[in-house]
Amino acid sequence: MTKVSRRALLTGLAAAPLLSACGGVSTTGTSGSGGVTLMSNQFSPVEEKQRFEQILKKAPVPVAFNQVETGIFASTLQTQVEAGKVQISVAGALHGDLAPHKDRLTDLDDLLGTLGDRGFPAELTDLAKLGGGTTKYIPWMQASYVLAVNKKALEWLPSGADVQKLTYDQLLAWATAGKAGNGGKPILGIPAGVKGLYHRFFQGFLLPSFTGGQITTFRSAEAVTAWEYMKELWAQTARASTNYDNLQEPLQRGEVMVGFDHVARLVGATGDFIMVPAPTGPKGLGYMLVLAGLGIPKGAPDPDKAKQVITALTTPDVQLEVLKQNAFFPVTNAKVPADLPGAVGQASSAIGKQRQAPKGILSLPPVGLGARDGEVGQIFKNCFKEICLDGKPVEQVLDAQAGELNKILAELKIPCWQPDPAGAECKAL
Repeated sequence: MTKVSRRALLTGLAAAPLLSACGGVSTTGTSGSGGVTLMSNQFSPVEEKQRFEQILKKAPVPVAFNQVETGIFASTLQTQVEAGKVQISVAGALHGDLAPHKDRLTDLDDLLGTLGDRGFPAELTDLAKLGGGTTKYIPWMQASYVLAVNKKALEWLPSGADVQKLTYDQLLAWATAGKAGNGGKPILGIPAGVKGLYHRFFQGFLLPSFTGGQITTFRSAEAVTAWEYMKELWAQTARASTNYDNLQEPLQRGEVMVGFDHVARLVGATGDFIMVPAPTGPKGLGYMLVLAGLGIPKGAPDPDKAKQVITALTTPDVQLEVLKQNAFFPVTNAKVPADLPGAVGQASSAIGKQRQAPKGILSLPPVGLGARDGEVGQIFKNCFKEICLDGKPVEQVLDAQAGELNKILAELKIPCWQPDPAGAECKAL
């Protein structure tokens, strides 16, 4: 079995040319006689793209997989539908990348109705409506972020704490005791390097858990409490974290024993590790869901064959093969085997526990920001730097950064995304 690779799922890596040929298909990006074209901004690393192309060979019709970067995905879908010259039969992307195109996607209630045996969770099929009354895409695959734990660190777990049901207070107490018990060397790490995804921790986990929101609660009293907590947690965190683009490698080297990261940047770790859900805060267990879906553009040349491909990609065998090869987890009731390599099976369990938590707060990566997602992400990184590294007053920092955030949101004029109220004015309050 091919080893799962680390990958930057959310960072817009270099992609193949628009509508490039894949595995024997024509260089115009069409699938040839009897086939369809699947355009997606997922699986940009070459090895992941090649593995997915092998999986696509199980589809009932030939599929040309055209992997493109996010900007090209958006412009191509818009241009082709508006011109009435659609070459794409299936469009596969993250929820936030599909949302701006809801009026360019075919209603798929009929297809969803034939897939009742897949066991899609209701929250996923609700998201697939993109705020409307009909299904605009079929859930395809998912990922999230979890805590990876070296079992050696469990000796410092606070008395009475369940590592599978941690609170943020217990995480702080654990990190504090672990640092003391480890000769003053911190056991906790976060991916706070240049390419690290630590801003997703603030957006999807810390702030929702303390405030119940992400944007509309950005400078609330609860947000101040969250960032004051983060200052305390950072004091017990490995300073080398500012050099970590992922946690898998420092965990593997033993530099840290507990770390939060995207599952794809953890599951390659080998050794005595367990994967556990994120902690719970005053408002609940905030967690970020990275959901990808498959839609059919209006005017697609082969909608019936496109539905066959989507049906094939949601079968248990294919869902599990994508998990094994490219570390995206099933969105269906496909049973994850216990003998998967590395920590893949444990990560799947941790993701499920987050979603099923009694006080779970589902958060999405920002929706509708397009190319400006990086700017918004930088604002959360700025908060961390100024509050935790530079020691500036929390309220002062949040007020200043809220002003910058609101400038971007006012220009984009987009509605809020979960956990903030859907459709509400997207403004940092």
